[in-house]
Amino acid sequence: MTYSVAVVGLGAMGMGAAQSCVKAGLDTYGVDLDDKLLDKLKAAGAKGVAKNANDFADKLDAVVLLVVNAKQVNQVLFADNGLAAKLKPGTAVMVSSTISAQDSKEISQKLTNLGLLMLDAPVSGGAAKAAVGEMTVMAAGSAEAFAKLKPVLDAVASKVYNIGTEIGLGATVKIIHQLLAGVHIAAGAEAMALAAKAGIPLDLMYDVVTHAAGNSWMFENRMKHVVDGDYTPLSMVDIFVKDLGLVNDTAKSLKFPLHLASTAYSMFTEASNAGYGKQDDSAVIKIFSGIELPQKQEK
Repeated sequence: MTYSVAVVGLGAMGMGAAQSCVKAGLDTYGVDLDDKLLDKLKAAGAKGVAKNANDFADKLDAVVLLVVNAKQVNQVLFADNGLAAKLKPGTAVMVSSTISAQDSKEISQKLTNLGLLMLDAPVSGGAAKAAVGEMTVMAAGSAEAFAKLKPVLDAVASKVYNIGTEIGLGATVKIIHQLLAGVHIAAGAEAMALAAKAGIPLDLMYDVVTHAAGNSWMFENRMKHVVDGDYTPLSMVDIFVKDLGLVNDTAKSLKFPLHLASTAYSMFTEASNAGYGKQDDSAVIKIFSGIELPQKQEK
């Protein structure tokens, strides 16, 4: 029994998810605008790759969307030449981009009208976890959608949380998670900037924190980039401008104050405004003046 899935958006997470689907023996198709990424997935054993999914849309059992934002999700699915209208009824669409609960509900409604299933299923774990099929998925949707996507979820995730049947709950859990992720990166940057100002070698500071109680997953992962002076983007500053913007929008709709998230949002926005938007999100440390940061050692 073959099972066909298309992964749309082959960035850090999407490429890992697609490769994990290939490894799990699923007929995997990749969709992206970047030829290099398409070639990479084809070489990894994809059944087909293309800049849009039109040629294989009618073969698919499932679609996984790992594009940047709600605007791109809507574009892929519902633009003039959109994918949704070309999918056979009953196809499951797993929306794994970080978007608002409201956008999630609106997209779900449009898919339902076309006879398609939706799983509101944001993911976490970064490029490294995606590459080995160990993402964390926080998903909401019908039992039918979960069942239809089981082969995909088994392939890409080590942990799948069923948040409930109400579309939008998955999106909200992910947004709350991003509050922590963004604040942890901003706090880590502030701590390392203070260490730099005090003349403490950052590799030493990093070593102390990662062996002590102040450590976090984000500190350990992202402040290593600062120590190495390497801001090659795995996740960009601008992604956290978007995600912390969603956090603040969610808080606004609930009339709920978020002191730390608001400050972190301002820090990432300042970094983007200063021209660091396309660098790794650890580049938020560059907003601090009067400090010397490590430079990348040329090999």
